[in-house]
Amino acid sequence: MWATGYIGLFVSAFGAATLLPLQSEAVLVALLWAKQHPVWTLLLVATAGNVLGSLVNWVLGRYLEHCREKRWLPVSARRLESVQRTYQRYGRWSLLLSWMPVIGDPLTLVAGLMREPLWSFLIIVTVAKAARYGVLGAITAGWT
Repeated sequence: MWATGYIGLFVSAFGAATLLPLQSEAVLVALLWAKQHPVWTLLLVATAGNVLGSLVNWVLGRYLEHCREKRWLPVSARRLESVQRTYQRYGRWSLLLSWMPVIGDPLTLVAGLMREPLWSFLIIVTVAKAARYGVLGAITAGWT
């Protein structure tokens, strides 16, 4: 039964990092309140799931360039160019905002589109995601 909490948290964190509208924070808080799992393990599982979900976005971004002229692509070539210019202006450090709702997920996709090296992508995104879950865990622990 203990694995169900970890699996649910991992799946929700993974899905929340993709372009799906999921909320992993609620799952994490519920599991923290239940006090049935070590806090550090929950934070590690949430971070791993979220980083892997962001990696899916990065991979999709790497291949988005090949689809730029396709009619079925929901983003215009003009919009893609605008996003690329913005990413070039702020660079890889903008990935520290990958934890933020609304902008974080598309930002990880753009990083793939801009050919951000995998090693720097993983390091920066992991720091950002771990910090978010760490703060959420600290706040939740302070409330219980």
